[in-house]
Amino acid sequence: MHRTDIGYALSGVLGLGIAAVGARFLASPAKAAAAYGISVGPEVSGADPYLSVKGVRDVASGLMTFVLIAAREPRVLAGFLLAATVIPVGDAVIVLRRGGRKSTAYGVHGTTAAAMAATAAILLEESRPSCQPCPARQPR
Repeated sequence: MHRTDIGYALSGVLGLGIAAVGARFLASPAKAAAAYGISVGPEVSGADPYLSVKGVRDVASGLMTFVLIAAREPRVLAGFLLAATVIPVGDAVIVLRRGGRKSTAYGVHGTTAAAMAATAAILLEESRPSCQPCPARQPR
């Protein structure tokens, strides 16, 4: 098994997890918000549209991960994962700024960001060009 296969597998786990979180925000917004780190209480009518937006964003992010896995371009997938790392980092900052639990900010969102960055690193390491001398520049 190549490291790229490990990177694709980890990307799949991340994609499934992110899509599942999004689906939970669409199906059960109050419970999902509490797990996110910000409780909105049992009455979520005012927050519901924003929680739905987060749900759609997460489902789309998870699906995009699978589109990029199917494309079999590890550097592009790695770039997406690195760019998308902004999302869980931003989520952690939001939780902390809104008085949420530090354990959720760092344990859930920080761990997600770290897993995304580590997966991207695996994909980038394995897909970098090999260092072989150019045939035209070999000594004679």
